Amino acid sequence: MATAAFIGLGNMGGPMAVNLIKAGFTVKVFDLVPEAMQTLADQGALVASTACGAASGVDVVVTMLPAGKHVRQLYMGANGQQGLIDVVAEGTLLIDCSTIDAQSARQVADAAAAKQLEFIDAPVSGGTAGAAAGTLTFICGGHERAFERAQPALTAMGSNIFHAGGPGAGQVAKICNNMLLSVLMVGTSEALQMGIDHGLDPSVLSDIMKVSSGGNWTLDKYNPCPGVMESVPSSNDYQGGFMVDLMVKDLGLSQEAALATNSSTPMGALARSLYVNHGRQGHGRRDFSSIFEQFKNKG
Repeated sequence: MATAAFIGLGNMGGPMAVNLIKAGFTVKVFDLVPEAMQTLADQGALVASTACGAASGVDVVVTMLPAGKHVRQLYMGANGQQGLIDVVAEGTLLIDCSTIDAQSARQVADAAAAKQLEFIDAPVSGGTAGAAAGTLTFICGGHERAFERAQPALTAMGSNIFHAGGPGAGQVAKICNNMLLSVLMVGTSEALQMGIDHGLDPSVLSDIMKVSSGGNWTLDKYNPCPGVMESVPSSNDYQGGFMVDLMVKDLGLSQEAALATNSSTPMGALARSLYVNHGRQGHGRRDFSSIFEQFKNKG
């Protein structure tokens, strides 16, 4: 079975790496947090002392990092230090699952191509539950050959795998999706709260809207009203899931992309403003469905 490096073992990366191990990959891991590496070691991973050490001598490298600057630095190097592109073996496939700006993804893809290496940007959708269950959606950008080579690793971690287009296309598709998700979450929250304000049971109202023209993913899978749906963050004081700070980051990327093409995204811009305000009120590390609280009748 192939060998893989996994770099970035946070809430998403950790369980994704575990699923590679379960699929039979020999996995070498690195993270800046020692405890995260120990958790993977307990699952059978090999621990490396550096990112470049993890990436040396493997068939595929998978990364999950916070932002574009981290991805560029890791792959391309910075301040005189080598990047992964400088140390991986010939023929190593590079897969970045971070959600970053498309331009950074294209820069890394170009740098990899200059060294005859194949790279795909493969941001994910599905949250921490999907990462743990191995049911993530991968939204990939890159050349067809690299996409095909990535299938064994991606299918070990996800169940829906799409090729959106060339380098950077995965990032563009991902931020389009997350912009829409934020709009749906805000709209669902305000509709549910208006019903509550008029004395309706939010569970009944949710059931009505799910099978009516207002039905959407947030009602089906991720209801923002506490107590309506079990095993979602809203019923756990909005802990776990996808943090407000990360949604703010993704909505910032969506607005940067909109400016680059002069696209009209008024709903996306409004959603970003609402989430920025929510984060400034101290909710940045809570799940993004906590935006529901912004609409509560506080009178």
